[in-house]
Amino acid sequence: MNRSETHKSKRQGKTSGKEKAVLAVAAVLVLICVIVYGIKFYAGDQGNGRGKDKEPMAPVELSAWLVDWQWQTGLEDLQAIYPSLNSLQVFAAYFDHTDSLYFTEAFNQAQPLISETRSQMGAAKRYLTLVNDRYDQNGKAVQKDSALITRLMSTTESRKRHIDEILARADTDGYDGIEIDYEKIADDDWEQVLLFYAELYQRLDVIGKSLRIVLEPRTPINKLSLPEGPSYVMMAYNLYGTHSGPGPKADHAFIAELADRMDPIPGEPYIAFALGGFEWNKDGKAAALTEKQAAELSQKSLDSPQRDTASGSVRFSYMAEDKSKHTVWYADDITLAGWIETARQAGYSNIALWRLGGMQDGMLEYLKRLE
Repeated sequence: MNRSETHKSKRQGKTSGKEKAVLAVAAVLVLICVIVYGIKFYAGDQGNGRGKDKEPMAPVELSAWLVDWQWQTGLEDLQAIYPSLNSLQVFAAYFDHTDSLYFTEAFNQAQPLISETRSQMGAAKRYLTLVNDRYDQNGKAVQKDSALITRLMSTTESRKRHIDEILARADTDGYDGIEIDYEKIADDDWEQVLLFYAELYQRLDVIGKSLRIVLEPRTPINKLSLPEGPSYVMMAYNLYGTHSGPGPKADHAFIAELADRMDPIPGEPYIAFALGGFEWNKDGKAAALTEKQAAELSQKSLDSPQRDTASGSVRFSYMAEDKSKHTVWYADDITLAGWIETARQAGYSNIALWRLGGMQDGMLEYLKRLE
C-alpha cells in the first residue's frame, strides 16, 4: 500500500460512522424492495400466467359450496352473504352399492330449505354437486372411489346410463346445472372421462343447464384436452391436511404455481380456497375445524397465535384435556384476502369457497364487501 492509499484509508476511517448509517438505510431500502418483489413474484406477477399483460383486475365472481353434513350453519352463512354469490353448489350427491346416485338423510331433511334459496339467489345459479364417494349396504363410505369412475366411464352405454340419471335428478330438483367433483381419476380412465364431460355438457346444454367440473391440483392439465363449454374449478388447497403434518391449507407460492399451470384450462376457470383449518394431535392425526371452532380453541393457546408469513394463516398450539399438545392452523378473513389477492394478481378473479358453515363475523363482513 503506497502513502496516498494509506492516507485515504485513514480518512475513510474517520467518516465510517456516517457512511455506516447511510449504508444501513440503503440496506433497509433494498430489503423492502426485495420483499415487495417477492410478494409480487409469489402473487403470480412473474411474467407468466394470465396476469402477465398487467390488465386491470376483473371484479371477483364468488361461488360457494353448501354441504349436506353442515347444512344448518351453512344456510346461516348463506343468509349473510348470498347477495355476493354468483352461484351456490349443493354438495350432496354420492353413490350407493349399485353405482346409482345416493343422497343422505341429512340432505333429504335439508332439501326443502335449500329449495327456498332459489328465490333469494336471484340470478345466481344453483348447482347439484356429484362426488365419487360410494356407500356400501352398511352405510360405510369409500371416499373418492377410483374403481367407481372406471365402471361408470368404461363404455358408451355406461356413460349414457350415468348421464340419464344425472339429468333426471337435475330436472326433478330444479337445479340450474350440475357440478362434477370426481377425484383420484386413474390415468387410464382420462380418455373416457373427457368423453363423459363432453357428452354431459352437450346433453345439459340442450335443456338449458350448465356444467361445472372440479379439478384436483394433481390433474395432468398439460396432457389433457379439456372440452370447451363447461366451467372449470381448480382446487387450491390440501397442501397440508389429514395426509400430512401441521401446516396451512395453501400458501402464496402454491397458489401462484397452480395459477401458472392453469393456462391450458378453457374459459375463465375458478380457483377454489378451503376455509377453516385442521387440528393435529400428539400422534400427528388431523381433524377438520371450522373457522369458529379454531378461533374458540385459540383462547386456550399456550402463546399468542401467530400469523404465518408464507400463507397468511393463523397458527397456535394448546394443551388438550389429556395434557397433550395440539397444533392448529386455520384461515381467517385476512388469510383469505391474501389468497384472493394472489390469485387475482395471477389473472384469476373467479373464486370458489369450500365451504359455508362456521364462519366468523369478520369473514362474513369481508365477503359481503368483496369486489
